[in-house]
Amino acid sequence: MASTDWGMHMRRLVGLVAGSAAMIASPAVAALPSKARVATLAGEAMSATGAKGLAIALIDNGRVVSVQAFGARNAKRDPLTRDTVMYGASLTKALFGYYALMLVDEGKLDLDRPVAAMLPRPLPDYGNLDAYGNWGDLKPDERWQRITPRHILTHSTGFANFAFLEPDAKLKFHFDPGARYAYSGEGIILLQFGIEKGLGIDVGADVQRRIFTPLGMTNTSLMWRPDFARNLADGWEADGKVEPHDERSRVRAAGSMDTSISDFAKFVAAIARGWGLKAATRTTYAAPYLPITSRQQFPTLLPQAAPKDRWPGLAAGLGVISFAGPQGRGFMKGGHNDSTANMMVCIEAKRRCVVILSNDVRAEKAFPWLLRAILGDTGFPHQWEYPGSETVLPKRS
Repeated sequence: MASTDWGMHMRRLVGLVAGSAAMIASPAVAALPSKARVATLAGEAMSATGAKGLAIALIDNGRVVSVQAFGARNAKRDPLTRDTVMYGASLTKALFGYYALMLVDEGKLDLDRPVAAMLPRPLPDYGNLDAYGNWGDLKPDERWQRITPRHILTHSTGFANFAFLEPDAKLKFHFDPGARYAYSGEGIILLQFGIEKGLGIDVGADVQRRIFTPLGMTNTSLMWRPDFARNLADGWEADGKVEPHDERSRVRAAGSMDTSISDFAKFVAAIARGWGLKAATRTTYAAPYLPITSRQQFPTLLPQAAPKDRWPGLAAGLGVISFAGPQGRGFMKGGHNDSTANMMVCIEAKRRCVVILSNDVRAEKAFPWLLRAILGDTGFPHQWEYPGSETVLPKRS
């Protein structure tokens, strides 16, 4: 997209976001629940799902108003606390998208300039790199030359989530860049590669300097730190098996972040306030740029649904998912692996958010119910993110 076309498109997006906020069904959203009420909800969620650990933070008007942790951090039953280091999983992508926009504001990154143009050598010539991706696999297909940071942050590169999930374990295109949404960690790593090898920026150190240190996120890093071991969460899988915390030795923008509920709440509150970005740039972060056409997010390359079966208002932002509901526009991001379940959801109009981190994947089944009980009806289609989770707990507040 040419820069002039993008400017016109962004003016339309800003108008859409502002219009959505103005059309809130009620002039005031109900007050957030008390800490005691949140504790009760957490207990009910853990009891219903069998989850061993759960942490919840609330943000109102862009400020953290409540941070609580419940249950255990490991099989010894050491308590999960507000400062326990937990695996952030794909919440890392939301952080990375915000960080990338900081580079955009400084003129260091152009969202519509292909990553290939950032690099001193053709991308496939770097070969297949353990620390990044299998770029050498892309040599027969010239579409690698067209992938932009915007394609990457809207998950529209055409890649699978990860190459190792392909039958032949090779990185390949499934559609033209920009054609549709299909979640891809490989794409996120490609942008990290472009920033590090093309711009000469150490992403881990730069994120620490720009975000973690100024926000006081002392228990957060994109790479393992030995001091985390003093208060560290292991995880529980769906069958109740304990999974030791993975000490990730490389910065991976797709999902290497360790954090705590206290720390990550600070970051989400900063997003809600628009901290660190120009106002127009912050609007683009969660604007509904690319409509999502799949009925559910995973598996990532499902066929596009018929127009009548798509989720109205659901779209990709730049690192987060944008949605529309009775409280206006909002955005969310989940984070998941076999022993981790995380979610952040924000309503733009009130700068109001909930952050949920769990070191037990079973807690994920309660997320739709918890979100409804805390924020009310947001309009986010949980069946897209969490298929089959709607009936785990009674629909009550």
